[in-house]
Amino acid sequence: MTSDSTDRGDPQRSLERLWGRQEPGRRGPKQSLSTAEVVDTAIALADKQGVQALSMRKVAEAVGVSPMSLYTYVPSKAELLDLMFDRVLGDTADPDETVIGWRQQLAFMARERWTLSERHPWLLDLATHRPPLGPNMMQKALAMLSAVVTMGLTPQETGLAADLLQDYITGALRSAREAREAEQVTGLTDEQWFSIVWPALEKNLDQQHLHTISQISEGRREQRRSPDERTERFEFGLQRVLDGLEAFVQRRQATT
Repeated sequence: MTSDSTDRGDPQRSLERLWGRQEPGRRGPKQSLSTAEVVDTAIALADKQGVQALSMRKVAEAVGVSPMSLYTYVPSKAELLDLMFDRVLGDTADPDETVIGWRQQLAFMARERWTLSERHPWLLDLATHRPPLGPNMMQKALAMLSAVVTMGLTPQETGLAADLLQDYITGALRSAREAREAEQVTGLTDEQWFSIVWPALEKNLDQQHLHTISQISEGRREQRRSPDERTERFEFGLQRVLDGLEAFVQRRQATT
């Protein structure tokens, strides 16, 4: 289970800070410190150490204030995570008028999220079923819904289509990270690992199954020779998800 979530703080407190409606007083030796500086520092620490290693004490040390002083800017780690999440979402672009059609717009947003999570892997360690409804989060949600509503689906189907795309993006990102971590932890590439287990497969599987596995394995080996292998895998899956949505939309249009 993910240990950090974007819904564990006080919702009202988070919203006040997300929308800039509550700034601390300027007392103390670090009068120039702002909540934005605290958040940016926390993001930098999470990029290096991971969000689970992040603590209010570490952030306080990094910005040069006491832990007690830091709490006047952000009341807890839970609210800090909300601010961090919304802040990095602001680094992604929205499709402009040159990106035409719901399919192209959704693909654009999916690629932006892929790139963002590659820069900030700790995003995958946050449970975001109830995301912080800050300005950047709402902007991204509205941009996606603006694309999806043009598909001509029912309100329920519109929400499910948006969820489907988000689920694919999250799954693809986690799969890519697990592959990287497996190699880092074991010191073995996937090809090296497969060469170790292959003799056991030869002993326990019939020739037809071995042939099928060998063909698939060779295809994956060829793909891994590409320097953009992870991005290519993501793009393949993204297009198949969009193919499915497009086919669904076409069936809907044919029956109306």
